[in-house]
Amino acid sequence: MNDPHFHTDFCIGADHPALPGHFPGQPVVPGVVLLDRVAAAIADWKSARIIGMPQVKFLQALLPDEEAELRLEDGGGGVRFHISRAGAVIATGLVEIAGDDA
Repeated sequence: MNDPHFHTDFCIGADHPALPGHFPGQPVVPGVVLLDRVAAAIADWKSARIIGMPQVKFLQALLPDEEAELRLEDGGGGVRFHISRAGAVIATGLVEIAGDDA
């Protein structure tokens, strides 16, 4: 059985292909890129994929080249995620999953 918690750090480089259009001159990491990191971490942790996102909140922007921390936790009918930067919450949510260990 998997550990009920998972943690990883990540950084989206300034050369990421999603940044030029989001926003020119003052880029921020798009929310979909953050959710892609959540999906990849769930795939690594549980060999599972996201099938629903009943709750997602973006609270602050993540800038290119900033270090961020992603924490995942089993619970509430899915996987809860929490993305932060230096203690400041960037995004939180609950995702539904399906897969080998889901």
